[in-house]
Parts: sequence; structure tokens; C-alpha cells
Amino acid sequence: MACAFAPTYEVLLITRSVAGAFGGVLGALILSIVSDAIPLERRAAGIGFVMAAFSVASVFGVPFGLYLATLFSWHAPFLFLGGFSVVINILILIYVPSMSGHIAKGNNHQNPLQIIKIIFGRRNPLMGLLFTSVLMLGHFTIIPFIAPYMVGNVGFTEQELTYIYLVGGGLTIFTSPWVGRLADRYGRLQVFSVFGVLVLIPVLIITHLNPVPLWQALIVTGLFFILANGRIVPSTTMVTSVIKPENRGSFMSIRASVQQISSGLAALLAGTMISEAPSTISEGAKALVGYEQVGYVAVFFSIIAIFVARLLRVEKGS
Repeated sequence: MACAFAPTYEVLLITRSVAGAFGGVLGALILSIVSDAIPLERRAAGIGFVMAAFSVASVFGVPFGLYLATLFSWHAPFLFLGGFSVVINILILIYVPSMSGHIAKGNNHQNPLQIIKIIFGRRNPLMGLLFTSVLMLGHFTIIPFIAPYMVGNVGFTEQELTYIYLVGGGLTIFTSPWVGRLADRYGRLQVFSVFGVLVLIPVLIITHLNPVPLWQALIVTGLFFILANGRIVPSTTMVTSVIKPENRGSFMSIRASVQQISSGLAALLAGTMISEAPSTISEGAKALVGYEQVGYVAVFFSIIAIFVARLLRVEKGS
């Protein structure tokens, strides 16, 4: 709400940063709540629904926010989100239980240093953080550069880029719960390994893609979204089980930080490998040179993630 009424850019930057300081931990808290509420044998299905909700927010939220800004002003998306959050908070207070059982079972007087020692002083949580980092390095090396590559190297227009996220995000709305059920039925590690191998195919195709018709490119990118998300659902479920419930919230928050840092490092690494040249197919655009090598790096880290996943152990009572 403060962002909506920011009178200058500087004030908007400050208020948006404050919003991010609180909103940034919500994802970790949501996953912790789901993990506390749902037993491990059924947890992947629950996390699959959460991931589907994230996809709905991405597919619907961005275009709707742009629509509101176009129809009214840039203040409108912030006003809508602030007002909608008030409604959500009321529903949370009414329908979401306190989720305090883990406090009764654990030590609720641990200070932050004790919690850090628990997380970084044990092998299993460390493996969980390493697994998260390697997985993000195999994922976000190519993600930030898909859009400019599709414009400069494949021939998309700026308007057609929207289709990539509408199709990919729309597909994951339906596939995320399905993947979660598969993971619960056949095993989280097994499903992660299968999707972890299959996703290498669209990764290599995308990073080597030449000018093709729009529908062919959307098939490849849609397949990438499905398979990439297919490994995120079981991997997230696996990571929630490497720590005891009384420390899960703290661990998932630290994991979220590791995830964001690793995503940034992945983009930075890929950026050092990529250069620009004038595009021969899109007037005024820049073609990316070296994106093929980035694809090989993504494949390397994705394969490493499969091996690291096998080192994770389920913590008793998680």
C-alpha cells in the first residue's frame, strides 16, 4: 500500500525494498506450513499444488498488473495487491491453524546462533543447501537469457515473448499437482531423477535453437517449463525432510536465501560467457553469442544435482 502512494521514485524504491524484506520470506514460510501440515508420504502432492498456485500467480498476475497499469495508472497494481492482501490475511486468521505443534516438541528458546549451528553444523542440512545451490545453477544459467535469445537468434517479436510464459506457466498449473502425486507414489528421488534427465533435452535444444516457426519454439519452451518444474516439485519435497520440524522454518528461510544467491550467481556466470552481436533476423535486436556453451554448463550442474540428491537423508520425524 505504501508503494501505491509513493510520491517519488526514491520513495517507491524504499517502500518496495521494505515490502521485499517481508514478502521475500513468505515462500519459505508457505513451504514450512505445508510440510508441517502434510505427512512426508503425501507432501509432494501438497507442494505440487503450491507450485501450481505460483504458476497461476505468474501467468495471471503479470498480465493483469500490466492491464491495471494501462487502464488506470502504475499505482493500480499496488493498490489491488495491498487490498487483496488484507483479504488474504483475514482468511488466514480464520482458516489456517496456528501450526505450533513443532514448538511444543522442540526447544522454543533457541537463539539465532544455536539455529545457525544446527543447520550449518550437520551434514544433512548442508547437503540440502548444496543440493538447492547446484540445482539453481543448472536452472538459472539459461532462464534469464531465454527471452533475448528468442528475439535475437530465433526471430520472436517482443510481443510474442509473452506466449512463452503464458504457455509454459499455463502448462505447469496442470502438471505440478500431477508430478507431486507421481513423487508420492513412486518416490521423490526417482521422479526427480527422471525429470532431471529428461529436462536436459529441451535445455540443449533451446540453447542451440535456430530460427523456427513460433509454434515449434513454443513446443520446446513449453516442454522445458514442464520438465524443469517437474524436478522442482520433488526436489523441494526432499529438502523439507532434511531437518527436524522445530528447525524447518529457519532452515527453509536460509534455503530461500541460498536459492536466490545461487540464481544470481548462475545468471552472472552465464553473463560472462555470453556476448552480443547484431541480429541478422530481428531488426534492431542483438543476437546472443555463446549461449550454446551456457547450455552445456546448465547440463553439467543439472547432472551434478542428480548425484547430490542421492546424498540427502530423511530426518527422523520430518
